[in-house]
Amino acid sequence: MAERRMFAKTIIDSDTFIDMPLSAQMLYFHLAMRADDDGFVNNPKKIQRMIGAGDDDAKLLVAKRFVLAFDSGVIVIKHWRMHNYLRSDRYKETVYSEEKAQLEVKKNGSYSLINNIGIPDSNQCETQVRLGKDRIGKESIEIGESESMSVSEKKLYMDHVYLFESKYTHLCEKYGERNVLAKIAALNNYIAQRHATYAHVKDHAAQIETWIVNDVAAGKIAIPHKKKSDAPPPIPEEERLTPEQMNAMITELKKAVKI
Repeated sequence: MAERRMFAKTIIDSDTFIDMPLSAQMLYFHLAMRADDDGFVNNPKKIQRMIGAGDDDAKLLVAKRFVLAFDSGVIVIKHWRMHNYLRSDRYKETVYSEEKAQLEVKKNGSYSLINNIGIPDSNQCETQVRLGKDRIGKESIEIGESESMSVSEKKLYMDHVYLFESKYTHLCEKYGERNVLAKIAALNNYIAQRHATYAHVKDHAAQIETWIVNDVAAGKIAIPHKKKSDAPPPIPEEERLTPEQMNAMITELKKAVKI
């Protein structure tokens, strides 16, 4: 396995990557540095603990599709072939042949799961939803074959989750993007495991919000608070003084203090 690794600026200079917390970016670089010649890492949890990264950082990399995870616990760097090219005489094929067989290479060189058969579980980035008879706490995911939903106006997140962009923005503003992305990953995993299509799961946005509210109530996650501005609210137009009124007031004040 090579000792040196490279990174494509098209990936690490993208807004999607830069917008992530520095801890998540650091975790990505460490995973990529320790990947084999096909981009696979068999100990992502160990690396995460070693550098002091949090579970949210690992979840974010999965949710943002910078890494792909498998049931075995192995992960792969999605854009590995865009980052690195090895000469055939130096290349050593990965030992994770089963996981590699679940991938296809797109025209741009990035990996993609074939039929979404590689699904992250709680032993990797803890994005699996432990439901138990399709339930989370007291809230269940409703499944109805007769449910009719149009996805033409909605944006696809990961492989199975559809949301209006305005709804995604609203959820992020209300609960924080990291919390929302973690639940998108969980819902995506839930649907993939049960081979359900979008038409079989009602209102993805509502389900995501339900999970977040439940976790907040249980003290599992915190909602980031927006900083309040110290600036006073603007004076309504009808209450503002005219220049003549201002001059008259100044004259009266000068008289009062005998200036």
